[in-house]
Amino acid sequence: MTNGKASFFRRYFVPGLIFQGVLIGGGYGTGRELVEYFMKYGPLGGILGMFLITLVLWSLILAATFEFSRKFKLYDYRSLLLNLLGRFWLIFEVFFIVLLIVVLAVIGSAAGVLLRDFFGFPYLFGVGIMLASVGFLTFKGSGLIEKFLSGWSIFIYVVYALFLIIAIIKFGPLIQKNLTSGIILPKWAIGGLKYGLYNMSVFPAVLFCIRNIETRKEAISAGAIAALIGLLPGFFFYIAILGYYPAVVTEEIPAVFVIQEAGVPFLLVIFLVMLVGTLIETGTGFIHSVNERIQSAFQARGKVFPRWMRPVIGVLMLLISLCLSSFGIINLVAKGYGLMSWGVFFIYFVPLMTLGLYKILKK
Repeated sequence: MTNGKASFFRRYFVPGLIFQGVLIGGGYGTGRELVEYFMKYGPLGGILGMFLITLVLWSLILAATFEFSRKFKLYDYRSLLLNLLGRFWLIFEVFFIVLLIVVLAVIGSAAGVLLRDFFGFPYLFGVGIMLASVGFLTFKGSGLIEKFLSGWSIFIYVVYALFLIIAIIKFGPLIQKNLTSGIILPKWAIGGLKYGLYNMSVFPAVLFCIRNIETRKEAISAGAIAALIGLLPGFFFYIAILGYYPAVVTEEIPAVFVIQEAGVPFLLVIFLVMLVGTLIETGTGFIHSVNERIQSAFQARGKVFPRWMRPVIGVLMLLISLCLSSFGIINLVAKGYGLMSWGVFFIYFVPLMTLGLYKILKK
């Protein structure tokens, strides 16, 4: 690959792969989020919510965020929010930390449960793997994190495509029946809006790779591509589990339920390995964004952010999040994520699409 091609890939596609990699753990890794915000509004209602609401919303927010970041050379969320919100930026930081803890509680709990139930490891061993992996990646910094998130995101696409193919082979008639049922339940648009908003809280984890974007055209294009890259695996997943609608809506981990019903043991093993890696991806992306923010604060004071503090901060945040895991994945997703959606709307979306666009156009 030539340098020109590598540069093109990093400008247009790496932000999307990073976005998808960080998004998936809290967005659709277990499938719980997809049934909560889409499928419970009917098979067709869920698809409308995905493409008419979530995809459009993500495209707008990501394009505006990438351009704002590029225009003012802001590559960590502290710097970006200071420029966008002024002294009120701390409101977002408090909100972001709370959301981060909730997401980490979901993925930490899921990692422990998956390794315990399907591989026979003690619950704390699974949590320990999560802690050690996130600690190692955050210690190594942006370079390794970018490579890991991009590479694992491609692996996720392969696994989801395989899942979809097997689901169509096994449950094709059921999937077709539900797709053509035309069921659209009330509030499907609200479901798509909530899903789109709470997942946009991952934008701080993508900022470090925006340095490669040089023009407005690249920023807008990369934002639209990132939105599509982020949503497509979720759509594949949605179709794959649709054959068991409406029973799958009440399952805690819908993906595992459907794969077990398909009776394909090797797919279950591959999917679980992918899912554990995905949970590590999301945890690493979130915590790395916090480390980048702290490093920015150190630099503003003319100091150096000690490298050893990166994994320590990550492990501490994961340990705190485990205290919330007792609430269960279903409650955390339905109530915790639902409340956070409106926080993202008022604290980030409204200022970005008003004051942020004004600043971009003014400059």
